[in-house]
Amino acid sequence: MSTPPLAGAGMPPGAFSGTQAQAAREVNTASLCRIGQETVQDIVFRTMEIFQLLRNMQLPNGVTYHTGTYQDRLGKLQEHLRQLSILFRKLRLVYDKCNENCAGLDPIPIEQLIPYVEEDGSKHDDRGAASQLRFASEERREIMEVNKKLKQKNQQLKQIMDQLRNLIWDINAMLAMRN
Repeated sequence: MSTPPLAGAGMPPGAFSGTQAQAAREVNTASLCRIGQETVQDIVFRTMEIFQLLRNMQLPNGVTYHTGTYQDRLGKLQEHLRQLSILFRKLRLVYDKCNENCAGLDPIPIEQLIPYVEEDGSKHDDRGAASQLRFASEERREIMEVNKKLKQKNQQLKQIMDQLRNLIWDINAMLAMRN
């Protein structure tokens, strides 16, 4: 597999149009925030590595140690510190660019960004909810009463049907004896 050619390969420098170069320079604020977040994560990772190196490193306090190992760990520590300072500079640039991009925006009060219920409105809602609950409980009680009456009526109808069945049975028995 071959790698695709780079954009602008074979073209002289400056062959890009002015709008493309300007678009490349202007970065979205959200992208800057993402880059800043990644930079902070890199800083935390590097800091953890530095503390790990310091924890494993022997201090030169007269105790016998291997000079080569010490020098190697010291070199790694200095490299991590150098990279950490570069990351902090990068984070500062991202921070300044974000502030520059957001300088023209009107600050929005936090109260408008967070939806919340005012105390006066919540009291009215509580009263409304209480009245709805009362209404629902009254409806339920009425339905239970209607169900109770309906069961009583069904029981009466069953008794009447049993009496009719017995009456018809007796009539059929009398007709059968007559014949």
